Amino acid sequence: QVQLVESGGGVVQAGGSMRLSCAAFGNIFERNAMAWYRQAPGKQRELVAQIDTDGSTHYADEVKGRFTIARDSAENTLSLQMNGLKPEDTAVYYCSALLFSFRDSSYYNVWGQGTQVTVSS
Repeated sequence: QVQLVESGGGVVQAGGSMRLSCAAFGNIFERNAMAWYRQAPGKQRELVAQIDTDGSTHYADEVKGRFTIARDSAENTLSLQMNGLKPEDTAVYYCSALLFSFRDSSYYNVWGQGTQVTVSS
């Protein structure tokens, strides 16, 4: 079983930076795609950044050039470095791992509990 725990959220002024971390209990980073999602009040959860097993990364248009996703396999952690934060970035940020269920023959996401990021103007 895999458990993900996010940390690093808080309140930051617009233009500031913040680094989120996700601790993965299960040593899954090298064999599973990982991602950061976020959900703002009244909105659907959206993909922010993704890192595949081969190291390739993908970013939502809204965060390209400002956010960087990375993983530290030795420490079993996933990070999201956020620079040039905007009030629109305010949301609960979730760490996610993509796993495959042989029982259900389908892929599914394992989610952390989320960490609140609030960007003040």
